[in-house]
Amino acid sequence: MSTVIPMSVIPMIETVRIYREGIDIIPPHPGSDWTRFVCISDTHSHTFHIPTGDVLLHAGDLSSWGSLSQLIITVEWLKSLNHPVKIMVAGNHDLCLDEKWAQPIYGLPPEEVQQARTYVRSQAAAGLYYLEDEPFRFMLPSGREWKVYGSPATPLYAQGAFQYETTDEARVIYNRIPEDTDILITHTPPFMTLDTTRKGKHAGCHVLSNKLAELRKCRLHVFGHIHECAGAQISSDDPFRLVDSVSVNAAMAVTRKAIVVDLRNW
Repeated sequence: MSTVIPMSVIPMIETVRIYREGIDIIPPHPGSDWTRFVCISDTHSHTFHIPTGDVLLHAGDLSSWGSLSQLIITVEWLKSLNHPVKIMVAGNHDLCLDEKWAQPIYGLPPEEVQQARTYVRSQAAAGLYYLEDEPFRFMLPSGREWKVYGSPATPLYAQGAFQYETTDEARVIYNRIPEDTDILITHTPPFMTLDTTRKGKHAGCHVLSNKLAELRKCRLHVFGHIHECAGAQISSDDPFRLVDSVSVNAAMAVTRKAIVVDLRNW
């Protein structure tokens, strides 16, 4: 005869810890069973103190107004940080990284766009990787392999880089995300997740939100774009998810502080 143990008394194994720099005391690294992700976004050519960790994730708006010289400030700063793996995507401010801005109607010199795109793709020796609607895998000394996907895209907002106007365009972009993605980096937030503007509008993307519901293995989604809604939350109430999922709006333009997420190596 088997004994049924009520769910309320089954011990739950902790799989995630979140720390907000400047608010929480960030403890030492929890050990080889965990990976420490340091999340930042919207640094706009400014440099900041950044906590140490295994992986640094930058969710876009690397530059102030999209010039190569502004981009270089950020990339050289990121290269100087001691995180073994550093991953970045662009954002709507990063004009010099968007190929369409090399067209005459947009106004950037084509050679500046080409130079910028080559520059961000040539930083692997410093452990810095640029993603543009593409996957990336890396393995830490612990033996844990993480599957990452990064996209710079955002819904149309004024003039900017990597923007889409229609639902169909959004679907083409986000349908590329592999189902086995562990870590997702986008510049835009999903709809209704840390996406409230100062005017009370939810500015996130509906299509991205729907796609996230399909990513049952995704453990961390880092984004930015909406400066005033920086923060983090854990989603653990979906019975169909295989793991708890953390959402982080890592925009630093207002808070000037990073968000640290420790994930158990499952």
